[in-house]
Amino acid sequence: MGNRIIIIDDEQDFLDSIGRGLFNAGYMDVRTERDPVKAATFFKQGQTWDMALIDISMPDMDGMELLEIIKRHSPDTECIMVTAVNDARMAVACLKKGAYDYLVKPVSREDLLLRIGHAEEKKRLLDILELKRTGGIQELTNIKAFERIITRSPRIQTILKEAELHADSNVPVLITGESGTGKELLARAIHLASPRAKNPFIPVNMASLSNGLFDDDFFGHVRGAFTGAGKEHTGYLDRANHGTLFLDEIGILPIDLQGKLLRVLQEGEFAKLGSSRMQKVDLRFIAATNENLDALLKRGRFRKDLFYRLKGAQLHLPPLRERPDDISLLIDSFVADLPGDFKERRIEDKAVSMLTAYDYPGNIRELKSILHAAANLAQGRPIAPGHLSDSVRTRKQASGSAPLSSGTAVSLSENEKAHILNIYRQTAENKSRTARLLGISINTLRRKLEFYSVG
Repeated sequence: MGNRIIIIDDEQDFLDSIGRGLFNAGYMDVRTERDPVKAATFFKQGQTWDMALIDISMPDMDGMELLEIIKRHSPDTECIMVTAVNDARMAVACLKKGAYDYLVKPVSREDLLLRIGHAEEKKRLLDILELKRTGGIQELTNIKAFERIITRSPRIQTILKEAELHADSNVPVLITGESGTGKELLARAIHLASPRAKNPFIPVNMASLSNGLFDDDFFGHVRGAFTGAGKEHTGYLDRANHGTLFLDEIGILPIDLQGKLLRVLQEGEFAKLGSSRMQKVDLRFIAATNENLDALLKRGRFRKDLFYRLKGAQLHLPPLRERPDDISLLIDSFVADLPGDFKERRIEDKAVSMLTAYDYPGNIRELKSILHAAANLAQGRPIAPGHLSDSVRTRKQASGSAPLSSGTAVSLSENEKAHILNIYRQTAENKSRTARLLGISINTLRRKLEFYSVG
């Protein structure tokens, strides 16, 4: 965990015990100090910690005086006071002087971690409020976790910083945005920036689940649970234990299955099919949707209690057309990573101009698939305008660009249809290859082609 903690107490046994307990709980940056005067000097010299545990009764300087010094020089440090005496008046006095909480010795590890968690949550929320209030760009602490998200947009950079602040907690996160905006990529970054980074990240596309398979997919089953269950099956919840479970396209989950998911969120436990034994699960939920959940709530297609459980924190990714400065960056990145024999890794300036003028209904995923399809047509040569799809060459829809060649507006669904069918034709109607280029599942492609009365 990223928070820096200092423990100040004149009893070495207490320091050793609490320091060891915090380290075992995942806090890697913990300092212990027996001398309160020395600790006060640290703060006076400008050193800061996210959190301080302060014994009230110490020689040379008591905890109340040290608390005042810390809050004067480092007001953002959350202070938890520790004492051997359960005195309500003392507790009130500490809180009035700026302490966050008050603990009485002996301090149990569970109680301490709970209080520290609450203090962290308060600090995180204050940081997020300040980020939103100022609107300024703050640098990421964990750059590596977010390195796959390519942007120069101040709006996206602010979203990434907010995501990083959420990452250190267990609060569920709901990511919204149009299809192809990078919701799963952001979910993975949150996982990598969290204390759960070394544990599994399990993505689940809710569109691939059916009513009959939901229980088995999520909960798993024991041997003999039903005919054909010759061996035990591990479900998504077990596989994601101690890690993160990413629920993509949560808005299409049938309402009768939403209650089953809600129970796990509320209780943190489940039973496998064929078993009456409830087992605990420790995981973090991140959900994503391109649908308007507020509208689904009004129509009775999404449970309010599940919505508010999932919406512990909400992040909205804007469409690519609202971040035009990122298009050229993404083009450079995708061209550099193109597979196969595209050795020159080059794209003509006119083709870049066409791509930057296009208004992507499929967002980043569509840009990537356009470049992959163009590289296939280029056969190792630089990508030229003629290698781009018809939708790019004949329509300039970005804000401030030339009007559509047809002279009429084209809906996003029509644009998506034109792009899908164009790639489908370029692959000689190979569904597997088309789905791979578009970045969608073959089942999704089949549904769309059936809707278009094609294939």
